[in-house]
Amino acid sequence: MSFITANWNPLGEAFYRKTELYEMSWSLRDGLRDSLVAAAPYGGPIALLREPHRRSPSSRPQLEIYSASGVSIASFPWKSGPVVQVGWTVSDELLLVQEDGSVLIYDVFGTFKRHFSMGQEVVQSQVLEAQVFHSPYGTGVAIVTGSSRFTLATNIDDLKLRRLPEVPGLQGKPVCWLVLTQDRQTKVLLSTGPDLYILDNTSCTAVSPPGLGPQSGSIIHMSVSFSYKYLALFTETGHLWTGPSHLQDKLNEVDTKNTKPPQQMVWCRRPKSQQPSVVLLWDKLLMVVGVRQDNIQFPIEEPCVLVGELDGVRILSSSQQELLQEVPLVCQEIFKIASMAPGALLLEAHREYQKSSQKADEYLREIKEQSMLGEAVRQCVEAAGHEYDSITQKDLLRAASFGKCFLTDFVPDPFVLTCRELRVLNSVRESSVGLPLTHTQFKQMTLQVLIDRLVYRQFYPLAIEICRYLKIPDYQGVSRVLKHWASCKVQQKDLTDEAIARAVCVKVGDSPGVSYSHIAAKAYECGRTELAIKLLDFEARSGEQVPLLLKMKRSQLALSKAVESGDTDLVYTVVTYLKNEMNRGDFFMTLRNQPVALSLYRQFCKLQEQETLKDLYNQDDDHQELANYQVTASYREKRLDSRLSLLQSAVDEYNKAKNEFSAKATEDEMRLLRFQRKLDDEKGAGLLGLSLQATMEALLALGLHKQAEQLYRDFRVPDKRYWWLKLKSLAEKEEWEELEKFSKSKKSPIGYLAFVDVCMKSNNRFEAKKYVSKVMPEQRVRAHLAVSDLEGAADAAIERKNESEMALVLSRSSASDRLLIDRLNRAATVAKK
Repeated sequence: MSFITANWNPLGEAFYRKTELYEMSWSLRDGLRDSLVAAAPYGGPIALLREPHRRSPSSRPQLEIYSASGVSIASFPWKSGPVVQVGWTVSDELLLVQEDGSVLIYDVFGTFKRHFSMGQEVVQSQVLEAQVFHSPYGTGVAIVTGSSRFTLATNIDDLKLRRLPEVPGLQGKPVCWLVLTQDRQTKVLLSTGPDLYILDNTSCTAVSPPGLGPQSGSIIHMSVSFSYKYLALFTETGHLWTGPSHLQDKLNEVDTKNTKPPQQMVWCRRPKSQQPSVVLLWDKLLMVVGVRQDNIQFPIEEPCVLVGELDGVRILSSSQQELLQEVPLVCQEIFKIASMAPGALLLEAHREYQKSSQKADEYLREIKEQSMLGEAVRQCVEAAGHEYDSITQKDLLRAASFGKCFLTDFVPDPFVLTCRELRVLNSVRESSVGLPLTHTQFKQMTLQVLIDRLVYRQFYPLAIEICRYLKIPDYQGVSRVLKHWASCKVQQKDLTDEAIARAVCVKVGDSPGVSYSHIAAKAYECGRTELAIKLLDFEARSGEQVPLLLKMKRSQLALSKAVESGDTDLVYTVVTYLKNEMNRGDFFMTLRNQPVALSLYRQFCKLQEQETLKDLYNQDDDHQELANYQVTASYREKRLDSRLSLLQSAVDEYNKAKNEFSAKATEDEMRLLRFQRKLDDEKGAGLLGLSLQATMEALLALGLHKQAEQLYRDFRVPDKRYWWLKLKSLAEKEEWEELEKFSKSKKSPIGYLAFVDVCMKSNNRFEAKKYVSKVMPEQRVRAHLAVSDLEGAADAAIERKNESEMALVLSRSSASDRLLIDRLNRAATVAKK
């Protein structure tokens, strides 16, 4: 175990170690000198801008992008303006802040994405210094201009510029400054030499770090921790002050014995650590300063760059990359020399077991006597996660596996999960991939973000294997990777549309969660319209096909797809789009080729656009429907002349359509309207607009019998209908004499039982009896019963010898009608014989 601790360095109660991550694959002629260098956190890519201040058109600065292991990703000459600062967003996009306040954004492959400006006033005053920072709101940019004013953009994806208040006495840029995120606010802490200020949205406040005396001198360098919790201030006398970033307390003040300002100053602490430290970098020296007076010093042989991480500091040089971090407590307990921790004993027991030594049993007994075997297994599993070397990981996991065999209630989930996660981490740490994540960083960034980063870097096979290995649901894993792969595939210009469409179909198939319309949209954005159409043929959902086809101006195809889908809402969407985009003639001609769409559009026009409907019928020379439209339109007119004009037009169209019946009916309607207007003018009857039957009813109700009879003759109203109307009208008005005269005018076409029923409904039994004798024999029993004449009903039934009628009379008879009942029974018996 001693060789593992060989590179441990004590600092207070903690130990620090430097672990080599990579021998860098790049070949930098001048190292990192004269370059703006930015490395994304969480093992992200590295950007170098060579000689950024070179302004000769013949020799431009070179922008280079590498993976964390130094594998070249992109390189191109910088043709834009002078760059002040380079940084990375939380999604690994490269930001370059120029002197004129423009911020250019590139992806990891050097493809330009977009740009924005930090304000128009910055163009005149120029940017002196800039910082790219990360906050809970996203990636932000802060600048200080030649007019000594600070401007902030807290989230570049939702750009809102904030100009901070002026700093008293500040001329040019401050000595040093940084961005703080406190209490959901983004602030700027700056030093003007003797004074320290905090700028927020509304005020500039002078502050004084607790315990930092005047003898320490002016603050010339400052640094905030990865989580914005701690602050470090370096003074001109070489003193390093550390404390919480709210500046209300103090951790320590150390004299570094070096008054030269450090090139970089970065916090180095792991989560939940009680021993935070600060790493300072000079030309030939790297110093780790803790919260006490002691420190660790490492000699530096070549220019380096420090990259702050969640649980340590990455040290970049032209030849290698190392990770400086505090040794996790569980690793200290296991590997510390002469440690008696349960995990250390279990690891030693497993090593003795591999040698077939009886000492293995002694170590196990000692752990069991302390009832610490479960804790020993847990320590080995946890320590394996913190180790970067795969051999050490295996030793610890094998020891944990050995120890769990002696536990009866061991829960295997943490062990299995750690094994799986370490296999994934070891894969992405490979130099060809270049993501040197620690287990702590991996837990913080989550598996989904790791998959996203692999996809973004186009490591599709590895991302798919990880998804399958960890059994991630398809819609979150493999399908999502395939969708991104397909989106990149359609951008390959060296392949034909047919080849790409076939490759995408074979690879993606019917994977759940993959939308071919999304892939087709990417193809269309790249200017490959025909490829997009081929890909849309694989899309099963018409609702996804049609909008993109419309966007591509393939309206005919979109209409066909909408009709095939059977979705009326989708058809209406396409038709509405076509109507707005085409002239009226082309629009109607397009619909004529799609009968279903034409029918739906007609239904729509009937409810919403009547005039358009008329034009549509005219375009098709559809005389029948045009006549129907004219008739319908006539009912919406209030003036009679307009209504008659429309009806006449309808008659003409019906004649063209050779529909004689409808033409005759329309002419009758016109005659009726003229008749109604005449009576309205003469009698004020208010008949206009009523139907023929309603008009006759109204006339009879008003006592205008001659006019009603005229309608009866002119319009050849059936006799039965006219007799019923007049019968009901006279009965309602109780004009019984007129009713009797009417019944005698000629033989009733509706029979006389109707007269009986109408009279009885008016509770006039006397009048009803007048018509009983005129009722036909087969209805006479019912007539007698209607007027409650049981004797007459019995006589009629017996006379007709009708058993069912006799039974009907019997059912209406009461017990007091004994003689009538006996008579009916005898008659029924005779009828049966």
